Amino acid sequence: MSRLARVIAAYHAAFDDAAVAAASAEVLTDGQRAARAMFGERPLCVSLRPNLVDRRQLTANAGASEALYAALQRLERALLRDEDLRRELDLSPEEERLALADPGYRAASPSARLDGFVSGGVIRYVEYNAESPAGMAYNDVLVSVFERMPALRAFRRRYRARPLRVARRQLTVLRRARGRRIRSIAIVDWRDLPTLTEFEMFQRLFTDAGARTVICAPEDLRYRAGRLRAAGVDVDVVYRRVLLSELLARPALARPLLRAYLAGDVTVVNSFRAKLLHKKMSLALLSDDRYAALYTPAQRRIIARHVPWTRKVREGHTTYRGRVVDLAEHVLGAKDGLVLKPNDEYGGKGVVLGWTVDGHEWEQALLAALTSSYVVQERVGVPREPFPVLLDRTHFLDLAVDCDPYLFWGKVGGVLTRLSSSALLNVTAGAGSVVPTYVVEGVA
Repeated sequence: MSRLARVIAAYHAAFDDAAVAAASAEVLTDGQRAARAMFGERPLCVSLRPNLVDRRQLTANAGASEALYAALQRLERALLRDEDLRRELDLSPEEERLALADPGYRAASPSARLDGFVSGGVIRYVEYNAESPAGMAYNDVLVSVFERMPALRAFRRRYRARPLRVARRQLTVLRRARGRRIRSIAIVDWRDLPTLTEFEMFQRLFTDAGARTVICAPEDLRYRAGRLRAAGVDVDVVYRRVLLSELLARPALARPLLRAYLAGDVTVVNSFRAKLLHKKMSLALLSDDRYAALYTPAQRRIIARHVPWTRKVREGHTTYRGRVVDLAEHVLGAKDGLVLKPNDEYGGKGVVLGWTVDGHEWEQALLAALTSSYVVQERVGVPREPFPVLLDRTHFLDLAVDCDPYLFWGKVGGVLTRLSSSALLNVTAGAGSVVPTYVVEGVA
């Protein structure tokens, strides 16, 4: 049994005590209800155990994440100066215009998230969330719930465990991007979204820090005489949760925010330049050896170790493990080891996992991808761990676990962890549960 497996077994031993198990279930249920830790009508978390990691693994993941972020920054600079390279992203004209506008601060994505899986001690990243990484405030509220849980308290009699908190770092990002005092913040996304409760959590955090904060939709914004206003408030900073593709689909509603941004009259975080790397093609531009010259030798080694083979779906030849292959033929023949992903979607929309469909469905998915904007990516190993899950009662289930480090100005400052019984780990898709992450630092 590995050290981590022994640690997990020690946590689960608390559930041998029926009173501890019942009280822990009550804390999880009542705590989430009181904190409105919900995604729509669903509780965010159904697990009675947090994700437990050791410091060595956390340090290794952070080092890889920060090195890959640096490589992505080199890619961003290359995209800004090279029109031919930008064409690989399939940007719309308006996306490109906004990407080329100066956001007023360094780095298009001062807060970002790399989504990956740890297998055999190595993290491999399958997506880069450069536009609007969610889940930070949810994570911290769940920490406050777990801190009251009898099972965790029993575990701490044997091991020292520290929670990873994240949300306050987002406030630091907003302040640094603004470069001067923030008097007001607008959290902007569409109305009636299941993520409203997280916006409210951030609203309390920002307000307590002294910034008047409003939650609003793009249609609530007004731009006149060099000022962007929301609900009668002059806005210094927009904490942008609305995705650019959705915003541009409604140009009349987008106009006030875009005009203020282009004029430099409001700080928007993350910037609209973030779209460059938010496209799934960014990982293809990392892993395709045609673009290897963009990166340092050390970065190429990091990419080879931590980014799975990813390519833009198109007719023609490419390389796979050192040999030249016809891309379409390779994708058809390697169905069980590949994933098809839309270049610019979220929440698992349009993703096809080759090993979950039959040959005909895979062929049809490939044909559709060839006429649209898609990437194909090699399957990565998804670890599974036992978790006590609260359903009608407590069940011990083996669940898939992801590892999604948050980066703030290029430095890891926390982790989003999701669990799922499905092959697709995504809360938005209705197939996941969020759990906070705790670092086990030794015996008590």
